[in-house]
Amino acid sequence: MAGITDSQFVKLLIPYGFDMVTIGGYNIDKKTIKAGEEIIKRGRKEFKIDEEEIMNHIENEVNEIKKEFNVSVSVNLRSTTPDPIIEISKIKNLDIIELNAHCRQKELNNINCGQSMMKNPKYFEEFLKELNKKSKSKTSVKIRANVEGVDTLKISEIINKSKTSFLHIDCMKPGHPYGDLEIIKKIKKNTNMFIIGNNSITDIESSKNMLSAGASGISIARAIMNGKPPFNLNQIKEYQESLNIRTTKK
Repeated sequence: MAGITDSQFVKLLIPYGFDMVTIGGYNIDKKTIKAGEEIIKRGRKEFKIDEEEIMNHIENEVNEIKKEFNVSVSVNLRSTTPDPIIEISKIKNLDIIELNAHCRQKELNNINCGQSMMKNPKYFEEFLKELNKKSKSKTSVKIRANVEGVDTLKISEIINKSKTSFLHIDCMKPGHPYGDLEIIKKIKKNTNMFIIGNNSITDIESSKNMLSAGASGISIARAIMNGKPPFNLNQIKEYQESLNIRTTKK
């Protein structure tokens, strides 16, 4: 959640049992920073950080978390080229860099960022190839399912082929108040990535449904806006163990 998910926010939540947190999304090159400024003008939240300050800012945020908690820290990044993401991957205590191919804000999609990246599979494949070749940390890609004009399974296979460690998928099902679990099943069958399932996870039942469909883990955002998970995370971990699901710690 851009403009919200920072070190102070996630530090309130980690004690409830989270073993991995993601901060961001951050705009990290000239084009995405300008797009973020335009988004702010129309009233949406964004992190507003100058290009010259972004590296230090993210490093400070990561260290703020790490000095208090032994958790994996991921940072969600928006960029029109791999180079700034690769540079951020060099941050000492950062565990995972996550490419944002998920955002649907028009200002970002107009510069071939966010979910529009998936509409050019060849470009997307080359971007990920360069990113995974040079990244100094583990890599993740966050995508949105069922985007018009995009074959979600094909994109997932491209991400898998690139040797990306994590696929973070918002399995949005247009017109429905619940996630598309069938696409999770298909991706699980055709790839070997750690799948982080997201969308409409608000309770134990929806969490278990996501894991049963094939997700290795779950992510929640809007359901924790009040600073507390709406369910007991230990129950989710027990269910993961019953399904023999590996965790991000291993």
